[in-house]
Amino acid sequence: MTAYAIGLLHPQPPLHDDVFVYMERIQATMDPFGGRFITHGKVPEVHEGAFNGAVVILEFPDMDRARAWYDSPAYQEIIPMRADHIPSVIMLVNGVGPGHDAAALAAGLRAAQAG
Repeated sequence: MTAYAIGLLHPQPPLHDDVFVYMERIQATMDPFGGRFITHGKVPEVHEGAFNGAVVILEFPDMDRARAWYDSPAYQEIIPMRADHIPSVIMLVNGVGPGHDAAALAAGLRAAQAG
């Protein structure tokens, strides 16, 4: 099942040169794990809640490869180039399959909650 790495970033201009180096190097860290950008540094149109920043979404073939990418020595080496200069929240999350049914999920959660 497809997995995603999601970054909620709060960049502070001007960007530090380390951030540019991080951007130049990240794709090479993703390639061995089948990672690709879905969106990169885009400012979202917020409809609920509050968010003032940019979003990065990476797609991986599965959670094992997403974790392997994040934990890889190549990616761990460049994390400080971003993290030291851009406050962020980074998360990995599984996607849903093509047959996902929100109503069926709700029914299962409702039944589990009822005990």
